[in-house]
Amino acid sequence: MGATKTLGCLLWLVAAACVFAQDANPPATADPKQSSSAHRSDHHVRVPVEDSAELELARAESEIEKREYASAEPLLRKLVEKDSTNYVAWFDLGFVENALDKVNESITAYRKSVAAKPDVFESNLNLGLQLAKSGQADAESFLRAATQLKPTSHADEGHYRAWLSLAQTMEQSRPEEALTAYHEAATLQPGEAEPHLSAGRLLEQENKFADAEQEYKKALACDSKSTDAVIGLANIYMRGSRFPEAEDYLRKLIAEHADSVPVHTQLGRVLAAEGKTDAAIVELQAGTKNTPGDEGAKRELAELYATSGKNDLAEAAYRALLTTHPDDAELHRRLGEALLPQKKFLEAQREFLNAVKLKPNLGEAYGGLAFAAGENKNYPLVIHALDARNKLLPDVATTYFMKASAYDHLRDFKNAAANYHLFLNAASGKYPDEEWQAKHRLIAIEPKK
Repeated sequence: MGATKTLGCLLWLVAAACVFAQDANPPATADPKQSSSAHRSDHHVRVPVEDSAELELARAESEIEKREYASAEPLLRKLVEKDSTNYVAWFDLGFVENALDKVNESITAYRKSVAAKPDVFESNLNLGLQLAKSGQADAESFLRAATQLKPTSHADEGHYRAWLSLAQTMEQSRPEEALTAYHEAATLQPGEAEPHLSAGRLLEQENKFADAEQEYKKALACDSKSTDAVIGLANIYMRGSRFPEAEDYLRKLIAEHADSVPVHTQLGRVLAAEGKTDAAIVELQAGTKNTPGDEGAKRELAELYATSGKNDLAEAAYRALLTTHPDDAELHRRLGEALLPQKKFLEAQREFLNAVKLKPNLGEAYGGLAFAAGENKNYPLVIHALDARNKLLPDVATTYFMKASAYDHLRDFKNAAANYHLFLNAASGKYPDEEWQAKHRLIAIEPKK
């Protein structure tokens, strides 16, 4: 098979190598259904047919050009059965199997292509990408090999994709080497934002915030409308308590992307950190409206409702979250807290009981349970809840008072008096109404000397 023929066939992968997804987890090869450039006839060089094998290969590639992958597959299988060293046919078969969503078969074919001729850039790249997609450890070796081989055409772009993919496979195991690979990719394609975004995210995870900030700014220089870059910068500024800068970036972005859920959500978080609760609620509502959204944002919104006194909205938000997370003890506790100010004490008591059943060491829930039980005149439960709390958290003035009042109602005046005294010692004038009550109850219940 002549060199011209080989070059013509390998042009199939040049297009594939140059258009695969650019996110943090790229698919193993370009999806031929989504990449029209991979299938235009001007990407395929026609050469004279020299023998029956080339005739069969030409027929198969004609089917590929027409996206008739199911028709091309048996033609290519027949070719490799006749000649297991035909690396072009193996490569085309790997491409076809990927198009047919047969990942394992695609990997096998690409392996055969590389084994038959190890020094082909495109075969190494696609094999590495397929292996990365499948989570196989040897993906890195083929991607690294691709960075050192010469693409059939569009060399800088091909090497850019190889370095970018190599970096993504090394992020978890060798972050420093991954950063070097991202920098190589950025050098090859200076106008691309993706290497800078990925490097920024990696540096942020490594708590190297100053370096991450610079990468996100470089990404913005490449793409001034990059939502990911702005959100990345906002994260950095929030971590450094640089809230006005984060708000400024996000407001500029939201002016261009008014429907962007992530931007509204991030702006809501920044505003909440600045103490602008009402404005934060508006943004988080926009971030969670008419979309499954970010569950973390839904929890944050519910908490903002509660802290701003919008307890009816907090109740509704926590109930909605509990429909999908019925065994989340913290959600039950927070729902109980939202019910207390609404004087829904029986419901609150039930939620606090659910919380401690699910998580017996959730100390904060026992305090809420004691308060609700006291309002429901269930004084034995008050004492039981406070005793359980005391095993997890130290008593404070309010818990002493609740326990004293419960014992008082149960006419256990000795324990009531002891806890009233503990309360008065801890209160130090912070609870004037309760302190007045405690003093007068002590006069009434303590034996006269």
